[in-house]
Order: sequence, then structure tokens, then C-alpha cells
Amino acid sequence: MPYWRLSGFYFFYFASLGALVPYWGLYLQWLGFDAVAIGSLMAILMATKVVAPNLWGWLGDHYGRRMAIVRLASLLALVSFALILEVRGFWAVALVMALYSFFWNASLPQFEAVTFNYLGKATERYSRIRLWGSVGFIVTVVGVGQLVDRLGPPMVVWSVLAAFVGVWLSSLLVADRPNGVHHQPQPSLWRVLARTEVWAFLLAVFLMQMSHGPYYAFYTIYLQDHGYSKTLIGLLWSAGVVAEVALFLVMHRLLKAHAAHTLLAVSLALAGLRWLFIGWFVDSLPVLFLAQVLHAASFGSFHASAMEMIHGFFKGRHQGRGQALYASISFGAGGALGTFASGFLWQSGGATWAYTLASLVALAGAGVVWRLVAPRLEAKWQLS
Repeated sequence: MPYWRLSGFYFFYFASLGALVPYWGLYLQWLGFDAVAIGSLMAILMATKVVAPNLWGWLGDHYGRRMAIVRLASLLALVSFALILEVRGFWAVALVMALYSFFWNASLPQFEAVTFNYLGKATERYSRIRLWGSVGFIVTVVGVGQLVDRLGPPMVVWSVLAAFVGVWLSSLLVADRPNGVHHQPQPSLWRVLARTEVWAFLLAVFLMQMSHGPYYAFYTIYLQDHGYSKTLIGLLWSAGVVAEVALFLVMHRLLKAHAAHTLLAVSLALAGLRWLFIGWFVDSLPVLFLAQVLHAASFGSFHASAMEMIHGFFKGRHQGRGQALYASISFGAGGALGTFASGFLWQSGGATWAYTLASLVALAGAGVVWRLVAPRLEAKWQLS
């Protein structure tokens, strides 16, 4: 298994996120956009995930050349994003963001499928590869914070461009890997989706990412407005991802000891607690630090357990589209709705109200898993 080549792609892909997600709102604010405009523009990054992963997932499942798709999508994302250097108005920025994110959001689900094909039956080892994405995020979130403090928000654009170059170059080093695991003939995709535990799982991950809306769109702006420096903000972002890395190092043991759906439900419940800490205790650095440590649950254990469940639900010819559905419904539709709504909530009710509602949404997701997913999977897990 090409451990370092697979890990390299994750490193650069999530390094681009480390530059984009925490600081893109600051760049948009520097361009002169208000909270509603920033929320709407940030939602575009999520909304393209509704369409892009499914289109590219269909192509990957039908033609099998997943890495060719990853390479093409990575290159087109790089070229498209470079156009942001030439635009300033709302609609021009929106068009560029829609264009590059359509390609950027296409690559990761296909690469995830390739990674699981390399892993074969050792799926619990996924977190050991994925943790390098978290390392890439930490490197850029700290570095870009310092660059923005010294040189201003335009450095965000150059940092993302550099990371995109790394994504494309690293994609050239990974060969395709056909699915070597034999699966029985699969029912239609619609029959898989009609199973209660499957659609309820997709609803739960939708709610989780919806709850992240105020965090992804306004967390950096929120802390800046309360007097935190961009360097300290970057350190807080990185603290969450350090906790995520630590979680990934032991996640294979947790998945052997506990059912994935149990870990998913706990992750959702802890996410609800995290949003309350951020919304109500922004002036307390220790509480904010604790909230960032909970990123190990709201993303780390959540994503790893969700990937385990996706791999179990969608087998054989549905593999690529299963990954695409997870990305498009959770990070796409859920993230877009949460981010878009957070702009209006932020402007009308304030940060505390926005984060409180986010907490309720995450807790609702935990309830969905406990009531609709767990009862149908528990017996099967105990027999395995």
C-alpha cells in the first residue's frame, strides 16, 4: 500500500482547507461584504458538493478511472481559483467560487474510494492515513494566521493557490486501485437508500454539517470581534485539529471496541455541547480551548465512523456514489443550508442565538441515530 503517497494527497487537500475555511470569511470581509453576503458566498462552497460529487461519482463507478478524475478535477480547481485574483464584485466572486468549488469538491470522494480499495479489509487503518490531512490543516491554519496578521487578508488567496498546486502534484503520484474485495451482486442504489438505517444515517450527517454553519462562516470573524489576534485564532483552529489527529491515532481501536453508529451518536451529542461553549463563553479562552478540543468528536470520530458506515452500506458498484452521497448530503446540502442560514441569524439575532440553534440541530442528529439507525444495526454488529 502506498501509505505516503496516499497521505500526501490528504496533507495538501486539507492544507487547502486550513487556508480557506478559517480565513476566507476574513478575505470576503476585506473585500467589503457584509454578514449576509459572506454567509451566502460561503454557502456556495458547500452547495456545489450537492452536484459535483454525484456527477463525478457516477463517472468513477461507470468508467473506473477514479484517479484520472481526481487529477483532472484538481487541475481545473487550481486554474479556476486563480481567477479570484481578478474579481471584486459579489456576483463575479460568486461565479468564481462556484466554478472552482465544482471541481475541488469532485476529487476527495473519488480519492476516498481509491484509499479504501488499497486498504481492502483493513478499513480501520483509514484514520492512520487520514490524520495527515489534519497535519496539513494545522500547518496552514497556523502559518496563514501569521501571514494575515503581518501582510493582510490577500495572503489567504496565495496560500490556497499554493495548497492547490500541492493537491494536483500529489494526485499524479497515486495509481488507480480496482476494488479487490469480492461483493455479492448489489441491489439498485434506490433500494439501498430506501433502508431506514441508510436514509436516517444520511439525515444525521446532514444535520451535523448543518450545525457547523456559524462555525465555518463566522468563527474567525467572531473571535476577531472579541479582541483575539489572528495568530491566536489560528492556534485555536489548530488546537482542534491537533485533538483530531490524536483521535485518529486511536480511532482504529475505538472502532474495534464500539459500533460505528454508537461513536457517530456520541460525536453528534458532543458537537451540540461544543457549539454551546462557543456561543455562550467566547470571552473565556479556557472554555474556547475546550470547545476546540471537542473538534476531535465533531469532526474526527464523526467522520471516521461515518466513513466506516458508508463503506458498509455502499458496496461494489455503488462504492463511488456512496462516497459522493455522503459528501453531497452532509458537507454539501447540510453545510450549504447551515452556512446560508447562519448569515441571516448572525445579522438578526447575533452569535449566541446562531450557535444555540446549531447546538439543537446537532442534538437532533444524535437523536436520529439513536432512534432510527442504532436499533437496526445493533444486532448485526453484536453478531459480527
